[in-house]
Amino acid sequence: MLLYQPPDGYCYNSDSIFLYDFIRSFSPRGKLLDLGCGMGVISLLLARDFPLEVALSEKQPEILEYARHNFAIHGMEPELYHGDFLEREIEGGFDFVVSNPPFYDPGGTQSEEKRLNCSRYAHHLPLEKMVAKVRRILKPRGRFLFCYDARQTDRVLHRLREEKFAIETLRFVHPKVDREATLVLVAARTHSRAFCRVVPPLIVFDGKGEYGPEAWEAFRHADTHSIKGVRDIDIIEYKKGM
Repeated sequence: MLLYQPPDGYCYNSDSIFLYDFIRSFSPRGKLLDLGCGMGVISLLLARDFPLEVALSEKQPEILEYARHNFAIHGMEPELYHGDFLEREIEGGFDFVVSNPPFYDPGGTQSEEKRLNCSRYAHHLPLEKMVAKVRRILKPRGRFLFCYDARQTDRVLHRLREEKFAIETLRFVHPKVDREATLVLVAARTHSRAFCRVVPPLIVFDGKGEYGPEAWEAFRHADTHSIKGVRDIDIIEYKKGM
């Protein structure tokens, strides 16, 4: 699947591919919101594989235009929500909300590049406020599927419980079998009494530093081909009121 990205700075990474692969196991149907969609890679791949009505939420207008273009070249037209997710009015009733949100601690040295900073650091989309708003826009028994920094799993689980989510599934991602987890994949659901399943971890690299079989399978199934820059359209600022 062809995906355009900015010629410099921001681009999607393997976290998005692993999250997409995790979400596939839930066979999403119905209305889906891709929160902080970036290039739109997660929801575009899901819309290719499943019958979905997709909406995109993205804070950065030039990045949302890349996502819109990526959908357009594949014959799809998502609903667009430009602006801060926490401030923008978004009609509810979603069956699924998916997200690869910014989760790095802003206390450390931050990137000075605006797009990278916005996509990486948690103060742009604080966990507590994000979970609370997602809860409000999901349908009863709707699912929230996302990834987060594995070191902050306790915060993630606490906040989900506070907002009356049932945590259905957790999967940890480890760079190698003898390394600590760096990412946690989370499936949470409203109006559910399901017990939490902690499924076997995803080990990205084998002992030789090559992608392990599950990681390779995720990339193979995604089948993305990325191009830096955009052909045949101009990236424009959104008109007032979009």
